[in-house]
Amino acid sequence: MTDVKKILQDLISGKVTIHEAEKQLRTLSLDQIGSIATIDLDRQTRSGVPEVVFAESKDAADIVPIVRSIVKTHAVALITRLTDEKLNVLKSSLEGMKLESYGKSPIITALAHTPDWTLEQIEGKIAIITAGTSDISYAKESEALARLMGVEVFSFYDVGVSGIHRLIEPLKEIIEKEIDAVIVFAGMEGALPTVVAALIDIPVIGVPVPTGYGFGGKGETALASMLQSCSPGLAVVNIGNGIGAASVACLIAKRATRKRT
Repeated sequence: MTDVKKILQDLISGKVTIHEAEKQLRTLSLDQIGSIATIDLDRQTRSGVPEVVFAESKDAADIVPIVRSIVKTHAVALITRLTDEKLNVLKSSLEGMKLESYGKSPIITALAHTPDWTLEQIEGKIAIITAGTSDISYAKESEALARLMGVEVFSFYDVGVSGIHRLIEPLKEIIEKEIDAVIVFAGMEGALPTVVAALIDIPVIGVPVPTGYGFGGKGETALASMLQSCSPGLAVVNIGNGIGAASVACLIAKRATRKRT
């Protein structure tokens, strides 16, 4: 935002023309990293959701300069879908930065940031529920993005429908804490989001997870089940898309908080 203010100040003072200011604003949010990537550094200011580095299809050597560029501008960068090998490369290459990792390989999420990085304020509350322990690494993506967006997270693991009594206490806590949105991760038959949405008056976002047996066990059955849900108040993202779910949940939470205040 400092650069935006400078451009506007230069426009007011007559140092640049309207045409020049417009051109600078258009190019401000883009940072070219050699021939590797074009980074949208102004995404969070524009849309409320920060740039995320999707590491699954990138070489470790390419991830490092991308992360450095984002941290240089914002003091923090979120990297998802890291393997142990790629995480180790980051740890050895990002001198002067702290690296926090979440989840287990190959669904490791990491926050790289300067030693003095802190969130300026916390807005809103979301809850994250997983049906089983196999879903936790996917849920960690949502947790990391929520932290980066300044939203408080309450997580409840392994409370699936095979032991549905385990769900009662988490739902009571979610209601008592006045949570703004709930993300529910489930593999197998994917029934948990439907159950949750039927029991609370809070927006629920279902995330099908690629865990299960044989036919449809890579998340297809869970996705189809959630899409065919009879519970209103449930929206569904694609298989394993914890980032997409957290983006929506956090935007709901932040907007709800601002309206309350």
